[in-house]
Amino acid sequence: MDNIILKDKNDEGINEKELRAALEKSLSQCKKDLRKVLLIPPDFTRMHSGAGKITAIYYDLLKDGCRVDIMPALGTHEPMKPSEIDEFFGGGIPKENFIVHNWRTDVVKIGQVPGSYVKEISEGLISDPIDVEVNKRIVDKSYDLIISIGQVVPHEVVGMANYSKNIFVGCGGSHMINQSHMLGAFYGLERIMGRDYSPVRKVFDYAEENFLKGVPLMYVLTVTTQAEGKISIHGLFAGRSRKLFEEAVKLSQEKNIIYVEKPIKKAVVYLDEKEFKSTWLGNKAVYRTRMAIGNGGELVIIAPGVSKFGEDERNDELIRKYGYVGREKVLELTKQNEDLRNNLSAAAHLIHGSSDGRFSITYAPGKLTREEVEGVNFKYAPLDETVKRYNPKLLKDGWNTLAEGEEIYYISNPALGLWARR
Repeated sequence: MDNIILKDKNDEGINEKELRAALEKSLSQCKKDLRKVLLIPPDFTRMHSGAGKITAIYYDLLKDGCRVDIMPALGTHEPMKPSEIDEFFGGGIPKENFIVHNWRTDVVKIGQVPGSYVKEISEGLISDPIDVEVNKRIVDKSYDLIISIGQVVPHEVVGMANYSKNIFVGCGGSHMINQSHMLGAFYGLERIMGRDYSPVRKVFDYAEENFLKGVPLMYVLTVTTQAEGKISIHGLFAGRSRKLFEEAVKLSQEKNIIYVEKPIKKAVVYLDEKEFKSTWLGNKAVYRTRMAIGNGGELVIIAPGVSKFGEDERNDELIRKYGYVGREKVLELTKQNEDLRNNLSAAAHLIHGSSDGRFSITYAPGKLTREEVEGVNFKYAPLDETVKRYNPKLLKDGWNTLAEGEEIYYISNPALGLWARR
């Protein structure tokens, strides 16, 4: 299968006609009749990826000739609601075509990354082998084609999201999710985010090369930005090879890493209530800005939709129990407590959501109490007062000087980028 690379001209975004033609071409390269196809898009938490539109186009191209199953790559996230399915995919796909991935029960082990290799790539930090688990449908030989659709963007665990991550985490099992998240947390966020060859990516590369060879898999990757509410797809990359992902990484590094010329003293981040309902997701505001906020700085997170901490009940319990207490403390707690050792992705999340005491983090949530927020080691601010002071409708992305002279750096959606000092 040849790679298809389509980039926009003049930074205006790929139009729908160009997009559809490229997707048609990707299907025409399949050398066999397609009777049954599995589409694996991201879930609603990646609503700015362009993947909803791409999935809808693929469904339209395929529906008259074959059966089309759609399994969002949920990872540890909660299943999509019917209203979210309609909003993300355009409302034209029947609900019965959708399959829910359960990371705890729906997986099969297809291999293992050796401990010796993990030790080598982690510089001796971790030496345990990592089981490679995927949803059983990915190795279901009745599928003629599996299309993994998603956005390449800076990521806290793997460096740059998507490609094989969509399979091994988005459609993966608890062992791979837990071990890969902890590997990234041990290695260090600043050494990973925005880069390609992280230890976690090398684990996924090993698994892709050794355990997915017989799977009829095609990756369809996007690079997007958002400006004034409009999503622009700047690049589409379709095929199987890693070179395709590398091209997408280069474009994402250009489009999605925002450099600030001086350390930020106060950052204000807005979390759209449709997209962010938990700190598990909302803490993108923390780790996507941590390389730009100066020592002693302040991060204020306006979170009208946040009503919980974890995306599932078990992770929520663990976050409430231990709190965001910093890397060293979490590592100590993990050694001492079996419940954290058995849920390493939660332990990793606690590390990701802390500033390690370097700057303060204040949440202004719509649906959590002061006691709940302070109980997990964040500061609390009332939502109404915070919105009145920092009104998202009046702020522009980037530097703002308020009426009373206070300078802030505003971010309208932390999911779309990585902010850093040069």
